[in-house]
Formats: sequence, structure tokens, C-alpha cells
Amino acid sequence: MVNKQKILIVDDDNNIAELISLYLTKECFETLIVGDGESALSAVDSFTPNLILLDLMLPGIDGYQVCREVRSKSNIPIIMLSAKGEIFDKVLGLELGADDYMEKPFDSKELVARVKAVLRRYKAAPATAEPTGIKCVEYPDLTINQTNYSVIYMGRSVEMPPKELELLYFLASSPNHVFTREQLLDQIWGYEYIGDTRTVDVHIKRLREKIKDHESWRIATIWGIGYKFEVR
Repeated sequence: MVNKQKILIVDDDNNIAELISLYLTKECFETLIVGDGESALSAVDSFTPNLILLDLMLPGIDGYQVCREVRSKSNIPIIMLSAKGEIFDKVLGLELGADDYMEKPFDSKELVARVKAVLRRYKAAPATAEPTGIKCVEYPDLTINQTNYSVIYMGRSVEMPPKELELLYFLASSPNHVFTREQLLDQIWGYEYIGDTRTVDVHIKRLREKIKDHESWRIATIWGIGYKFEVR
């Protein structure tokens, strides 16, 4: 019997939470509903979800803080849910480590599609892959291995969510090639992703915080176009 993937639903509006649970249960997901941030953090350890649907406006600890605390110890995919539609709120959520952001009210089919898309992107390549299938690029003081999802920078391991690593690997695999934001969005997030190019900018910013410019290479901005992994 195949184990069901588990979705943690964090929302203080029980009617909305129950509706989301119904949608996902029909798609053969196992769900757990909690109504506040403290319960969410506890459920991350006890329920061990494959993905978290996280409302921003929660009693006590808000969704932003929950996201921050989860990201400090785990790469579990997070989709933020909010009635707020401002760009600032979306960008803040992404900068804190959310994988996607949906505005309420949302269509049930779109919600299920996004959950499935994020889970597909999160699924890493198996560690038992044959050597001939290893995806790895190396530069001075930097090794990016997409087969086992590891990054070694300046002799130490750097933790990063799958999409950050995939973005870095994609750029580094084509040195000095300029990619537009739209190309990167399609390549890393997939054509089914419903979002904007600001998502790419946020992830580039997070990569630069972890991987600083090197004398031999850097992640370069091509103003008005996009980005490239520049090898000097």
C-alpha cells in the first residue's frame, strides 16, 4: 500500500480549513487541521507533513513567524494562504522561505494543482542514482550536486531549499549564458506555475546571501533582461 502524502492545514477559519481538507482528501492526501501558530509548529514534529498550507493571519504566532521557524530547521514545502493581495506581502512570504503564495478566495482546482506542482518540484532525485546520471558542476570553492541536492561552498555544506539549488545549478550549468526571468521561471517552477517574475528575483537574492561573489565566478544581474552565472 502506498503511503499517502500528508498536508498540514494551518488556518483559524475552520470552515475554510475543512473545505481545503475535503478537496485534498478527494485527491488521496492525508490532512491535519490546526488553528494557530503554536499548534502548527508542534504538528510539524508530530505529524511530519510533506507540505504545509499556511494562513498568514493566525492568533498568537502569525504565519510569517511560523514560516520563519519552520525554515530554520526544515525544507518542508510551504504554500502561504492570505486574503492580502499586496506585492509586499507576497515578497515577504517568499523571502521568508515560502514556496508559493495564494490569495483568498481561491479555486479548489487551482489549490490542488499548486499543491501537486510544489510537491513534484520538491521531490529530490534519489541518492542511489547511477554515477552516469549524476548532475554536478564544480567551480573554484563551489560544488553544486543536483543528484543528492547538496552545495559545498568554501569547504562547507550550505543548506538551501530545492528550488534555490535547482536555480543555482541551472545557471551554473550554462556559464556566461544570459537567461531572462521568464525563462528561469519556466525552467525551475514549470509552465504550470501561476506567479510572477519577482519570484526569481527573491530566490536570486537568497542565493546571493548564501553564495557570495568569488574572484572566479558570480551570479550577475543583466539589467532589464535577467541573470547569468558569470565565469571570469
